[in-house]
Amino acid sequence: MTSRRKFAFVALSGLAVSAAVLAVAVPLAVEAAGEPAPIARYDMRAGTVSGMGAMGGGMGGAMSMMFGGGRGNNAQHELYLRLGSSNASAKGAPKADHFMPPSAKLGKSVALVTPREEKAPDILPEKPKGRLLIFWGCGEHAPKGQPIVLDFAKVAAGQVPAGMPGSAVIRDWGPSLTNSKTFARWPAEDGKYVKADSSLPGPHKVVSNYAPEINFTLTKDFMAPLSTRTATLPSGASRVGWTGIAGATSYLAFVFGGKQGPGGSMGDMVMWTSSSDKQFGGGLADWISPGQVPALIRSGTLMPASATSCVVPAEVVNATPDFRVGTLTAFGPEEDFVYPPRPADPKVAWKPEWTARIRHRSTTSWMQAAGMSMGMQGQQQQEGSGQSNCKPRGGLGGMLGGALGGGGKGC
Repeated sequence: MTSRRKFAFVALSGLAVSAAVLAVAVPLAVEAAGEPAPIARYDMRAGTVSGMGAMGGGMGGAMSMMFGGGRGNNAQHELYLRLGSSNASAKGAPKADHFMPPSAKLGKSVALVTPREEKAPDILPEKPKGRLLIFWGCGEHAPKGQPIVLDFAKVAAGQVPAGMPGSAVIRDWGPSLTNSKTFARWPAEDGKYVKADSSLPGPHKVVSNYAPEINFTLTKDFMAPLSTRTATLPSGASRVGWTGIAGATSYLAFVFGGKQGPGGSMGDMVMWTSSSDKQFGGGLADWISPGQVPALIRSGTLMPASATSCVVPAEVVNATPDFRVGTLTAFGPEEDFVYPPRPADPKVAWKPEWTARIRHRSTTSWMQAAGMSMGMQGQQQQEGSGQSNCKPRGGLGGMLGGALGGGGKGC
């Protein structure tokens, strides 16, 4: 592997490490206390992805982009389906299909598949090395007490620094193998994926041989894509700005970055979140229901729907001279269904047959490296000067630019 590709790979591996260190959580169904459990539970998660994440999807897309793959800012969609039941299949192997409106452009139906097991993918070829510096909160300068320094060698020896950040928000994927007698999910190995022009509103039906038939009509579509711009402040801090989108209930920003070490290796890794209460990972890396949002805004975990900017402290920028990868997530609306409906008279016994919900989010991501930026809808500006910070490619910027298939000078 060449030096430039090695560093790009290590950088993205470090991003995965940071997520793995602070986002350990298991899929869990969150049921309201005292509520009768339905026979079947259906969960849909719909997302809009722009920036780097739209260039092929997740870590693979970012790697493809860095190694000369697709480029551009086209928005993509993501859709995840999960069905859980307290029943076993009535006859034969479990079978389930979700019939969607034609506007979803997924054919007559998609088949939900029952997996043998569920586990997090092993995306790292080796154990992380070096240090991770952790910052949090919007502002031109990091307050006293930051960063927390996580030395991976010491962690391996059981030495974890005091005050480590975490997440009080549980990752909630609804049904799973562990909380259902019969479980199925999609995407599966059917070669089908939701498309950039897929649309969700309309009638939906889920038919299986282990759960009651589920019927509901969606009114909300995929959220609009986010658009971000960065500007360098005189203090050295970086302002991230965005245009608010319809349906957003709150926002969360995250930055991972670092500097190149000897021989193209990774030096210190740096992680920052906009959460002023030092919240990372868990459900914050997933979908947040609107009912959770008010308390998370009051605690400073999330930014309100009215927010249109956040400043990444100068200390974070200074510690990431070679590259920064940023993400901004807008958490969105939710639709809930239950059958039969809850009786108006609380004295009447109620036993729901099924529940269904769909949650929405929109996420964008970008990379800033020496002399270049990728995945953003606007150039980086020096605030107050009107001058672009776009410089001829050289050093790491030129290296990554070459990996992107660009070449030449300029931006």
